[in-house]
Amino acid sequence: MRIALMQDTARPLELEHNLALIDAAAVQAVSAGAELLLTPELFAFGYVPAQIRKQVSAEAVDDARSRLREIARARGIAMVWSLPGRESPQERGITAALADERGALLAEYQKVQLYGPEEKAAFRPGQQPPSVTSYRGVNLGLLVCYDVEFPEMVRAAAVRGAELVLVPTALAGDEASVPGVLLPARAIENGISLAYANHCGIEAELDFDGRSVVVGPSGQRLGELGTEAGLLVVDLPAAAEESGGAEYLQDRRADLHRAWL
Repeated sequence: MRIALMQDTARPLELEHNLALIDAAAVQAVSAGAELLLTPELFAFGYVPAQIRKQVSAEAVDDARSRLREIARARGIAMVWSLPGRESPQERGITAALADERGALLAEYQKVQLYGPEEKAAFRPGQQPPSVTSYRGVNLGLLVCYDVEFPEMVRAAAVRGAELVLVPTALAGDEASVPGVLLPARAIENGISLAYANHCGIEAELDFDGRSVVVGPSGQRLGELGTEAGLLVVDLPAAAEESGGAEYLQDRRADLHRAWL
């Protein structure tokens, strides 16, 4: 499968502008032969948790969701996006959704590991494990941003059969250890690929460092971006090309580990 990752700067609460950027990325991704486009966390509204809580209605979220589905259908590409949940502002979380090239929703997931006081004040944490859905012969899992920094979250996707975990993210500041150290570790210890799409530039008072990346099952970088806006297009390795290293999933003594924890 060939996938594309969008990295760009959203304007807080400017839905029209942000959707236009996503649409342009979808056009570019299709032109590059990609079958799926991954976009950053909360990109349609920008990563502004407190403003979203106060100013974005459930109706606005439904409108954004419908328009994202239409972009997928009109451009003929599967997409993963991240939006606030469809519940009332007091009850919703941060979600990621997968739609196919016809705009049909295939999977949705609510972020479990909320990050920092602002995010925790604005959203509710999810309770369900990551969903895993087969698309064009590849088992796709969904996580959101901070989730991927926890071994348990990626392992939960892997034991459900995920081969590629798609991660919309909003990682601000110079946090190179996440794409540089944690993502390769998560990939190696589960024998899977990870795709991580971040914002870049200044949004509100946050400085996003970009560094979107795709990591293969051996922890190898299959492609990465720097700090500027761009589109990363990557061909995922075939099963025969995957790591022949340690079989962590098969060798783990899960019952014993569970008793210890």
